[in-house]
Amino acid sequence: MNSIITYLLLYIQYLEKELSTLLLFISKNIPLRQWQFDDSNSPKYHKLKIDKLPRVLKFQQQDYRFLLAYYQERYQKTLTPVQRRPGKDIPTDTCCPRCQAPHQYIYDNNGGNGQFQCKVCKQTFVTGEKVQKPITLACPYCGHTLTPKKHRKHFRLHKCVNKKCSYYLRHLKKLPKDLPVTDRHKYKLHYIYREFTLDFFAMDLLSLPKRASSFKFRKQSAHIMGLALTYHVNLGLSLRKTAQALKEVHNIQISHTQVAYYAQTASAVIKPFIDHYDYKPSNQLAADETYIKVRGLNGYVWFIMDIVSRSILGYQVSDNRGVGPCILAMRQAFAKFKIFPGKDLRFVADGYSAYPLAAQQFALHENQSFDVTPVIGLSNDDPVSKAFRAFKQRIERMNRTFKASYRVTCGYGTEDGATYGLNLWVTYYNFLRPHKLHNWKRPLNEVDSLVKADNMPAKWQMLIFLGQQTILQQQDQTLP
Repeated sequence: MNSIITYLLLYIQYLEKELSTLLLFISKNIPLRQWQFDDSNSPKYHKLKIDKLPRVLKFQQQDYRFLLAYYQERYQKTLTPVQRRPGKDIPTDTCCPRCQAPHQYIYDNNGGNGQFQCKVCKQTFVTGEKVQKPITLACPYCGHTLTPKKHRKHFRLHKCVNKKCSYYLRHLKKLPKDLPVTDRHKYKLHYIYREFTLDFFAMDLLSLPKRASSFKFRKQSAHIMGLALTYHVNLGLSLRKTAQALKEVHNIQISHTQVAYYAQTASAVIKPFIDHYDYKPSNQLAADETYIKVRGLNGYVWFIMDIVSRSILGYQVSDNRGVGPCILAMRQAFAKFKIFPGKDLRFVADGYSAYPLAAQQFALHENQSFDVTPVIGLSNDDPVSKAFRAFKQRIERMNRTFKASYRVTCGYGTEDGATYGLNLWVTYYNFLRPHKLHNWKRPLNEVDSLVKADNMPAKWQMLIFLGQQTILQQQDQTLP
């Protein structure tokens, strides 16, 4: 009996030793924690990351007499004026714009070309200017002043050019050992900050279109307008096909231009209702963008979808793939929350850098902090993509539904046409289209007045009425 117990104890000790060896091997060779936004920590994915905000150094007016007294108190000696060489004098009316130090304390900083430096406060300035930089942006890693490198349409790109910056040195070590020096520009090595020159949080999301038809029907009626919207939006017919269907099926003579005016007016009136409807959103959202054609050029449509209810909360048409329209779509979606969930929000998107950059701007301007969960590529190469692939697939499926209705248009003729087409399609998707989530028996969101309507033209008329009521409520709230 004693020999069996001794044997088992020795076997347990052997197994414990083997387990320790395996755990040591795993900890050295297999990463137990996959980085959320970095695919295997590869430097070629580093350009998809958004750096943290820089340090903002505001300009502060100072008094040179106080600084001289402080220097005397701290170092127990007097700060002497500048000793100039013969022929190196500067104008006697030169003074520091920061501390008002007289010319006795001013250096000629660039050999008589107009740049000076104050010996008291170390401020560099040019003759005639009051302040060189009212606000200075500094690198959060090394404190070096950021240098503006590029000026784009809506932002300026600032870069830390300090070769001794810890951020630069850390990412320089991650480059392949055999990489030529001339190929380093293909990787992101320096700290970069985008300073936006346009305030996307001050834009009006409910602006009316330039061209719109009134509801004073002279030859037609509201029912004909509902018929036109049914053929054009629900059945996905083009403007000309809609006019042809009204003529051949209902014997209604109407031009395709008038159908476009009806659609544009209905879009402007219904949009406030669908934007202010209480969707009761969950804390799980997914975002994606897709391509469209506007006047033969590439345009983009941005969608933000509630994964639980499948409702579209944010949507935007843009002529560029920048961060601006992404912010506008997020503003539409986040306005549906009565209380913003903050860090509890699960926001899933692809690896495009516009989404984390927009999240950074929301934290900066709106004090709304949330994390973006990226699902990169088409295959589950990392645990994050594997866990949230279903989120991305649902919004991709919704994108295909939109593309099926968009394809018959062969591209939009104007940006306004693309905008009102998207507004009407979102209205149809959220309130009129039977959805698979409910076994194709009812739409995503049920409104009592829409349920009571007998046919689809009546439902469109009721949506227009609800939109008018929403506009009147907004006007009453803005009145003093």
